[in-house]
Amino acid sequence: MNNRFFVICSGVGTAFGATICYKEFLQGCRYSGRENLDGKTAIITGANTGIGKETAKEFVKRGARVILACRDMERCKKARREIYLAAKAAQPFGNVNHYAKKKPQILCELLDLASHESVRAFGATMQAEKRIDYLINNAATMRDPQRKLTKDGLEKQMGVNHFGHFLLTGLLLGKLQASSPSRIVVLSSTAHYRGDLNFANLNWDEDYDPGAAYNASKLANVLFTRQLSTRLASTSVTVNAVHPGLVYTELFRNMSFAKSMTSYITAPIMWFFMKSARAGAQTTLYVALSPDLEGVSGKYFSNCQEAAPSDRALDEEMARRLWAVSEKWTGWSMDQVPPLSALSASAAKS
Repeated sequence: MNNRFFVICSGVGTAFGATICYKEFLQGCRYSGRENLDGKTAIITGANTGIGKETAKEFVKRGARVILACRDMERCKKARREIYLAAKAAQPFGNVNHYAKKKPQILCELLDLASHESVRAFGATMQAEKRIDYLINNAATMRDPQRKLTKDGLEKQMGVNHFGHFLLTGLLLGKLQASSPSRIVVLSSTAHYRGDLNFANLNWDEDYDPGAAYNASKLANVLFTRQLSTRLASTSVTVNAVHPGLVYTELFRNMSFAKSMTSYITAPIMWFFMKSARAGAQTTLYVALSPDLEGVSGKYFSNCQEAAPSDRALDEEMARRLWAVSEKWTGWSMDQVPPLSALSASAAKS
């Protein structure tokens, strides 16, 4: 009897251990860089939850001044407190304790990517920053069951995921150039492989499909990344797109399985097979911080390594056409970026 009990316990223990090990394997790569980011400033959109919040924690741990760009200030303040406590509790990296000498710098700033007015107001506020070294375009909306519009009349998924970040990036390019070398990271997804752009129905005025609209917005992210990289080739500002992995975040709140009566069954399954938000932030951190990627631009990364984007994402004509539409619909263009000489003079005065 004792032997049988021992065998059963051993089997259960082995199965449990194997499950945990496999779950850990599914988490993917882990960025191990220990950079000292004292004096650096990072802007992270959608940083009050999920991947954005975990990304912010890592930047703050390394001593960066981090601006949480969010549309809900109450949730942003709650996240800021959590990030602050995580930073204070963090073990020092290497021989540097970033927190022995100073208080973590974490700011909440209002940014609603579904409103060009809000994006422009945020961009104007950011001009007071001495420098911007990192821009992490992390925020997104996913699979709204019913077609919704932004305040500017754009289909919400494309409006937030692409057009909002297009305008934001453009408004901050001057600061990014003045602070160079600097890096822009655009969060895309493997959904871009299934995406296509129908320029005759880019705003989904007809035949709205939530999945197809999301896929199109993620394709737009990669096309934007590659086209912006081309236009920044003569600068020291790099831009790359990343796939964070299949991460169970608030983005899935509109998915049918998350709202069904069987969610109590599907939730544990999703937890097991999907990455944590912390694991989902690792490729973002790698692309933003790794010294191995100095000067690397216009690429697509997955699991902390370069990956091949879809054929459509490599379509130069589609990228140029999307850029032209984006300029028209946001009212921003590259010729609005101040010359570097003007930026340097402004920085000297401040």
